[in-house]
Amino acid sequence: MKALILIALVFCAVPAAAQRRVIPPSDIKSGFEFLGPDLKKLQQDDFANPGTLWVDRGEKLWRAAAGGDGKSCADCHGDARTSMKGVAVSYPKIDERTGKLMSLEARILQSRVERQKAPPLARESEDLLALSAYITSLSRGLPMEANIDGPARRNFELGEAFFFRRRGQLNLACMHCHDANWGRTLFEERISQGHPNAWPAYRLDWQTMGSLERRLRACLSGVRAEILPYGSPEYTDLALYLSWRARGLPIESPGVRR
Repeated sequence: MKALILIALVFCAVPAAAQRRVIPPSDIKSGFEFLGPDLKKLQQDDFANPGTLWVDRGEKLWRAAAGGDGKSCADCHGDARTSMKGVAVSYPKIDERTGKLMSLEARILQSRVERQKAPPLARESEDLLALSAYITSLSRGLPMEANIDGPARRNFELGEAFFFRRRGQLNLACMHCHDANWGRTLFEERISQGHPNAWPAYRLDWQTMGSLERRLRACLSGVRAEILPYGSPEYTDLALYLSWRARGLPIESPGVRR
């Protein structure tokens, strides 16, 4: 408890001028830059990176028939290496039919239910993570390009407000770590800028793959705030804001994080 109080005191002591700032494009750094050499090596080695197991599983699921119509993802979209390349860079994005902001995971669930006539996959299930990791990996190396124009503007503003709002028993906002204190050390770990370009990622603390939503929930838990259910629109709004902040950074998924 004393350590948590110390964190709150240190992180809340942020100059007034820094209370609502955005990292300049010239200073944007991937979370990869804040990893130690061992984790960097692990992420870069596709044979050693544990996230590759989920990518391989997702490739098999892409071709597997599911649902009442007995269709696979490949039946509609063909070879994912061609049809899905570059898709992940623009998510979250507005669904033109519903007008709602959707994450890539939500899009996968929508397609599974409406097109394949299959039961929805549970959030954070192995199969959903695998499909998301596989599709995202096909955009690896391509820059993030979140679109915040038009209908997405309102979601962007909500996500931005979430990022700068203090919350939880520690009375901290996302910005206290990822804007005002990035690069500093917290419990022997360097604080990143909070960019989502490596997710879905394998986190050593979890000993498994996880989505960006799971990571955001862990952050809320860390500041002793209310943890919203999976699929809450607040997560998608925040993800859009984070993706906009990370524009230009290359997709790295499957990432490896501590």
